[in-house]
Amino acid sequence: MSLINKRIFVEKKDRFRTEAQDLLNELSENLQLQAQGLRLFNIYDIFDIDSEDYAKAKKTVFTEVMTDTLYETLDLEAKPVIVWETLPGQYDQRADSAMQCVKLLNPASNCRITTGKLMILEGEVSDEMLKKIEAYVINPIESRVKDLSKLAIDQNVDVKPLQQFPHFIEMDAAQIAAFVAEQGLAMSEADLTLVQHYFRDEEKRNPTETEIRVLDTYWSDHCRHTTFETCLKSVKITTERFGEQIQQAYQRYLQLRTACGRDEKPQTLMDMATINARDLRRQGKSPEVEVSEEINACSVFIDVDHDGQPEKWLLMFKNETHNHPTEIEPFGGASTCIGGAIRDPLSGRSYVYQAMRVSGCGNILEKLDETIAGKLPQKVISKKATHGNSSYGNQIGLPTTHVREIIHPSYVAKHMEVGAVVGAAKAENVVRQSPQAGDVVILLGGKTGRDGIGGATGSSKEHNLKSLEVCASEVQKGNAPEERKIQRLFRNPDCTRLIKKCNDFGAGGVCVAIGELADGLEIHLDQVRTKYAGLNATEIAISESQERMAVVVSAADEAKFIALAAEENLEACRVAEVTDTGRLVMKMNDQTVVDLARKFIDTSGVRQQADVEIATLEGANPFGTDTPLGKEAILTMMAQPNVCCQKGLGEMFDASIGSTTVLMPYGGKTQLTPAQASVQKLPVLDGKTTTCSILTYGFNPRIMEYSTYVGAMDSALESMAKTVACGGDFEKIHFSFQEYFERLNQDPQRWGKVTEALLGAMQVQDYFQKAAIGGKDSMSGTFNDKHVVPTLISFACSDGSVRNIITPQLKTPGNRLVAFKPQISAEGL
Repeated sequence: MSLINKRIFVEKKDRFRTEAQDLLNELSENLQLQAQGLRLFNIYDIFDIDSEDYAKAKKTVFTEVMTDTLYETLDLEAKPVIVWETLPGQYDQRADSAMQCVKLLNPASNCRITTGKLMILEGEVSDEMLKKIEAYVINPIESRVKDLSKLAIDQNVDVKPLQQFPHFIEMDAAQIAAFVAEQGLAMSEADLTLVQHYFRDEEKRNPTETEIRVLDTYWSDHCRHTTFETCLKSVKITTERFGEQIQQAYQRYLQLRTACGRDEKPQTLMDMATINARDLRRQGKSPEVEVSEEINACSVFIDVDHDGQPEKWLLMFKNETHNHPTEIEPFGGASTCIGGAIRDPLSGRSYVYQAMRVSGCGNILEKLDETIAGKLPQKVISKKATHGNSSYGNQIGLPTTHVREIIHPSYVAKHMEVGAVVGAAKAENVVRQSPQAGDVVILLGGKTGRDGIGGATGSSKEHNLKSLEVCASEVQKGNAPEERKIQRLFRNPDCTRLIKKCNDFGAGGVCVAIGELADGLEIHLDQVRTKYAGLNATEIAISESQERMAVVVSAADEAKFIALAAEENLEACRVAEVTDTGRLVMKMNDQTVVDLARKFIDTSGVRQQADVEIATLEGANPFGTDTPLGKEAILTMMAQPNVCCQKGLGEMFDASIGSTTVLMPYGGKTQLTPAQASVQKLPVLDGKTTTCSILTYGFNPRIMEYSTYVGAMDSALESMAKTVACGGDFEKIHFSFQEYFERLNQDPQRWGKVTEALLGAMQVQDYFQKAAIGGKDSMSGTFNDKHVVPTLISFACSDGSVRNIITPQLKTPGNRLVAFKPQISAEGL
């Protein structure tokens, strides 16, 4: 065997250079580049490949002979070039796919591959213009300039020694404040003081670095919902708009609290958001909602028609937001948004087959030189985020049939990226059991790296000028093919019936995903598979690298489960055992780095407190004015970004894959009539079913900035109306809400906006006796002095029959359009 190292350059042939031409057009439009042409190459650096494998791979792996040209050398002398590569530690899908393909040629191959991009500009290009182009195409969060003089892998193996805190339990208040700042902790000084008392009084020792980071991750806003669990000390209503109605809604909330026996519990936003579901459960009115220890996604029992026979299935749905990651690294943030949404119902052992994307952006037509310092251009964020979301969904095989981007100037503060998905599984194939001492925890799927460190603590951060410089490790690259393998594995009932409990690797990594599975655990960090050598215990414990699952099985089923995973080409290994100690223990090479009482972790730190004032918002009243019907007025309205056709956006997403699509995104003879809902048949393997699931959303930013009370009601009602309009039954609707507001801090009026919105949503739920059985909150929509518009999106999910589904386009001459005009006051009630 003769092992060699090679660098090759691959370029599309003349008729296939669409990517290069698109990039040239983009640079010409946005940077006024005057170039005669642009050539674009993929660079492959190949290490330790057998010479015979290389000869075969040149024509089968690295190129398609009909469309590509391969060069082993290029003359770049005196040519204007820009070369870049993915940052070390970030997932590189092109490189990973190439290595897997080489292994198909030779299963014994252990070659390593890294990739990059090379751009050659033809004609005279100034150094100043080259710098502008480099800044445009290279986002420092994800990539860097590549040095072509080197042919070597950045091993990324420097082991960071764990810090020691020998005087932690002796620190005074000033030292605690300094410690929080120096370590960049997400927890508050009060939280850290609680940690200090615990170690001083209970453990009688100083903590390890890993213990501090684990607690900081567990107690982050993302994991413990700090904002929504904050105690509302007082609620004052001073608004001139709907003050009386809001007061009545608040009194109704207090009545429901009493009826549910929660008067002794603190009033919180979370309590307000879940009170309708608690009340319906108390009355026995929602027996179809599944209640279990696993609460990663909304889950309801439904009857599915399978070839004329009824079957009991679980229908699961979830909305996910990745606003912060998408703002700073649009492609990776948006791809992991849809990936994260999929993981939740997938961990519930359901097959995810339906998706919707709702995004929010500033003016995508603004000129590049108008971009705010410390920000990416809105056009760049919009395009790359769309590519990221669609790339992931298309690769995993998830039909996305409803795509909408909402343009509002406030989203320049931070982009909004929301994905919603639906999954389903036969109920008999899903087991829910409590782990017992002696059970084992198996880690399944992708390997761990440094690319997900700090995601939980970073996701709720306020965005500032330094975010693009310091947040690189918080944004991961999604690995859709790996998650597709887990989808296939979890569709096998022989596998799912072995699983007692499962958790996906969302925020928090090993410490949370595995740590939440049982009250007592012993985790072996050295058994966790890593992308490269050099990770220390803390990094392995808190890294959120994507596409991984932690499953609990009995020790007797361990070998069988690992064998089933191997059949899907998935790595799986035991990393922990369930104990009856009530403690979370983590070891690295037989050294204990974490040993914490579960009861202390579950305190979630110090509950914050806040005052609430519901005041009048500054937004103009969008109601009570008649829309002019003249030709020019209508054409002007149709040209607005939120009214004009967004078909080009939707066409980036595959709406047909999987053979379950009932409503295509655009219908009619010319395929220009947009559907109002996402409708898919249930994923019965033989396709013989008439049962479908309907997913809709409701949200209008103009109403929300006028009154979050009316705006939230409108969101819920709009999602219901769309369901009914496409042939669904509102009696079967279950809600899941997405809240996205500015950073609240201790400003009572900011807290008032969220409180007012939840009270409005509560009233709709109370009236129709429906409930939100899930939701997601993000309170990070702030950039310096700019804030996103108050946002509450209502997702409505229900099951129905394809026989009842109505498409929105006119069918034949003589069809009637009918307007239902509810009684809406001039103020919007």
